[in-house]
Amino acid sequence: MAWSIADVARMSGVTSRTLRHYDEIGLLPPAWIGSNGHRYYEEADLLRLQQILLMRELDLGLREIRAVLESQVDQVAVLREHHRRLLAERNRLETLARTVGRTIAELEEGKDNNDMAKINRPENLFEGFEPSAERAEAEAEVRERWPEAWEQSRQAVETMTPEDMEQWQREVTAQMIRLAEFMVAGTPVDDPAVQAEMDIHYQGVCRFWTPNAVAYKGLGQTYVDDPQFRANYAKIADGLAVYLHDAMVVYADARLD
Repeated sequence: MAWSIADVARMSGVTSRTLRHYDEIGLLPPAWIGSNGHRYYEEADLLRLQQILLMRELDLGLREIRAVLESQVDQVAVLREHHRRLLAERNRLETLARTVGRTIAELEEGKDNNDMAKINRPENLFEGFEPSAERAEAEAEVRERWPEAWEQSRQAVETMTPEDMEQWQREVTAQMIRLAEFMVAGTPVDDPAVQAEMDIHYQGVCRFWTPNAVAYKGLGQTYVDDPQFRANYAKIADGLAVYLHDAMVVYADARLD
């Protein structure tokens, strides 16, 4: 049985223009082309398209997807890997849903009591969020400037279970709260206690990739420049992103040059 390009577009949600592009680059050629010039796809092609869409969901580029498809031998094994990643993503989204639900409940509780809205445990604000590579723009910059570091980080994240991820997030948030306390107390960023926290921070980053001084400073600048990063740190304390950046610069100059 074969399906026309219009049928495949309707079933998959992929536009005919995209399907033609996939054909042009050799990623998804049709099974055959009719006398009317229309492309027709068979079941094997639909399965290949499913794998392409799955890998696109996992943020792989078309070049990477083609390399995977051309090298694969066991189609079931590839699908099992996709399934594993999708389950991990489902678990992450469930954690995010719990985080948002808990925040809503705590804010509404304060409102019902005619009290100021407050969060009982601020470290819970960030459960379920991705590690620092979550920001697409920052990730793109890291990937372009330090491709080996980006790949190292991606592989490290993929080996983490949802439980590992949640524990890592708790540790990071707890550290940001400690840094916020230093900042509010007016502790200079070059204070030994602050720099001891920066050593912990740097070692935490090294779980994913090992930045040199320039890269570590660049990461700190991303915390300041990226609106989402800055807003997340501001939930703990206004100005925390800048304070963290400045402390990272001191650490990089003293320990990484």
